[in-house]
Amino acid sequence: MRPAPEDVRTVVCAGAGVIGGGWVAWFLARGYRVVAWDPDPAAEDRLRHLVDAAWPALSELGLADGADRAHLSFEPDLATACAQADLVQESAPEDLALKRRLLKELDAATPADVVISSSTSGYAMTEMQVDCAQPGRTVVGHPFNPPYLIPLVEVVGGELTDADAVTWTADFFRLAGKSVIQMDREVPGFIANRLQEALWREALHMVAAGEATVEQIDLSITDGPGLRWPLMGPLLTFHLAGGQGGMAHMLDHFGPSLLSPWTRLEAPELTRELRDAVVDGCEREAGGRTIDDLVAERDRGVIAVLRALGRA
Repeated sequence: MRPAPEDVRTVVCAGAGVIGGGWVAWFLARGYRVVAWDPDPAAEDRLRHLVDAAWPALSELGLADGADRAHLSFEPDLATACAQADLVQESAPEDLALKRRLLKELDAATPADVVISSSTSGYAMTEMQVDCAQPGRTVVGHPFNPPYLIPLVEVVGGELTDADAVTWTADFFRLAGKSVIQMDREVPGFIANRLQEALWREALHMVAAGEATVEQIDLSITDGPGLRWPLMGPLLTFHLAGGQGGMAHMLDHFGPSLLSPWTRLEAPELTRELRDAVVDGCEREAGGRTIDDLVAERDRGVIAVLRALGRA
């Protein structure tokens, strides 16, 4: 019998990398007991470091009653971990064969009806659930990095997913404090990643062509349209670009420019030169700050934006 969303007490996080670890930190901060599993012998140490690094930001945002890092346990046996689950959140690397194999194992080890949610950032659940004996309970719950701080989760099922499992998952995440897009249908890359990918590809083209540096591209967003997007998003922003005529005027006036060859949405070849240019640019922009330094700086900034918007 599937627990009601409000009755979930124990979440099993299968995969404890950057995304899985972010989920662990967030679930702990929301007051859940978390059982983590990962086949890498070094995973537990990395996971606890990630949780400790995230905890100051989570504490600043406000912890749920009973939230405690001591509620994290690391279980090396997958079946033992899954036997305790009220929800499973899978966060394995983006490898389709690996995802299929792990979902099959999770399905076999997890109590009947308990939802198995995947953090996949690109694969459709239809592609991943093919070997599951009970595919009806497999759902995509795609977060944005870092999951412990960014509210968004995109929820969508596959062709064999039960509609009530999708609704249950969306209800659970909303109840636990996430902002949820319950998608009506599968789309490759989901919604947010497709938009982010378009920007990413164009940035790589400009670096490859020597048209802009890493620093210039980042500044163009942080001090440009990025300041507007937390408030209204790209479409409502363009609605305002039409003045009193709104989006209708904007499309009628600027529509012809859509045919201008400004963007190149095909991915550029990732040559060694392009790879090195992007890596070197990021290191220059970091200016000696470590990854931990940048994570803390990012977290402080996101918290400030959330508070300014009244969302935290």
